[in-house]
Amino acid sequence: MVPGCHDALSAKIVQNAGFQAVQVSGFGLAGSLLGKPDVGLVDMKDILDITGHIARAVWIPVMADIDTGGGNALNAAAITERLIEMDVAGVNIEDQVFPKRCGHMEGKQVIAADEMAGKVRAVAAARGRLGKDIVINARTDAYAVHGLREAIFRANLYLNCGADMVFLDGIGTRADIERAVREIHGLLSVNLMDGVTGVKTELVSIPDLAAMGVARVSIPVASILAMHKALSDVFSALYASPSGILAGETWRLTGFKDYTDFVGLPQYREMEREFLPSLVAAAH
Repeated sequence: MVPGCHDALSAKIVQNAGFQAVQVSGFGLAGSLLGKPDVGLVDMKDILDITGHIARAVWIPVMADIDTGGGNALNAAAITERLIEMDVAGVNIEDQVFPKRCGHMEGKQVIAADEMAGKVRAVAAARGRLGKDIVINARTDAYAVHGLREAIFRANLYLNCGADMVFLDGIGTRADIERAVREIHGLLSVNLMDGVTGVKTELVSIPDLAAMGVARVSIPVASILAMHKALSDVFSALYASPSGILAGETWRLTGFKDYTDFVGLPQYREMEREFLPSLVAAAH
């Protein structure tokens, strides 16, 4: 299980909950950074910058999301080199036409299979040149456009080109997932969005997916949707409050000390005492 995150704080929360890896959510980045939908509006520089912040904030493995790879195969290879330098553990790259869109939105289009195969080979070659490991998770959105048979064909093609894992985004039913596991000659990743309306994949429990042979399950949009719900609720309540405060509703918020402890303030205060002149440290 690999929950999604949309920034360094949400990544730390995923880690603190006990999960062993975290997925950077392109859907979440678009919402948190721009307040926009996931339709290819976030600059690659911003994606890399935020991914770097996330990788530095946690010690569990981080899988990046570089959408369509920033252009052609050469762009995808160059971006992969940047990710490897950040010590990112994995990378998602997909075969949509740019500008891409969230895999559960309508109107998706995919590039030719051989063009995506070239991107995967270029990413794998970049990994080889640097002599460092990074998990290549090749995503296909062909299911929505051409059906399951084409999605399985592309998945096997991308595995043959150097991908370590393939991701069939928007796959519809339990039966389709079972067929994909049987016919794909490598590791399969799917995503799961429990309690979210409007998604295209049938909700199947994690134990059932594991029993089918699914290797990895991402939960990509939970963090950004939870943040949207929590902030909407608290600020709507604050606006509606006759007193302008939320007296007695402390359940809506993390305690100030709990939050500052979580983000490491005690460690920084200790560093101040150790390294700053005594008068400066006392002033803080």
